[in-house]
Amino acid sequence: MLAFEAIAEQRISEALARGEFDRLPGSGQPLDLDTDLLVPEDLRMAYRILKNAGYVPPEVHTLNEIGALERLVQSLEDGEQRDLALRKLRLLSMQLGEVRAQRLQPDNTYHVAVLQRLTET
Repeated sequence: MLAFEAIAEQRISEALARGEFDRLPGSGQPLDLDTDLLVPEDLRMAYRILKNAGYVPPEVHTLNEIGALERLVQSLEDGEQRDLALRKLRLLSMQLGEVRAQRLQPDNTYHVAVLQRLTET
C-alpha cells in the first residue's frame, strides 16, 4: 500500500507543479462538506429540515442513552441502583438490536420477485 500511496503523492505533486489544479471550478472556495450525497435527491430537503430543527433519529437517542447508562454503571458500586441501571442497559441494547435487525430484513415481496427472476430460465 505504501508504494501506491507514494506513486499517488508523486503524481499529485507533479500535477501541482504543472499548474493543473490552478483553474478548477470552485478553486479557493471552501468545500461544502454538509451535502448529503448518500441521501436520495428527493429526500435531501426533508432531511436537511429535520437536521436543522434538531431532530435526532431514535437510534442515535438510544445510543446516547446507552452511553450514559454505561458511564453510570461504571461509577456505581454493587447494589440495587447498579442492578437497575444494568437491566435498563440490557433492555435498550436489545431494543436497538431488534430495530437494526428489522432494517436488515428484506421486503418479502421484493425478495420473492428477485428469487423468481433469478430462477427463470
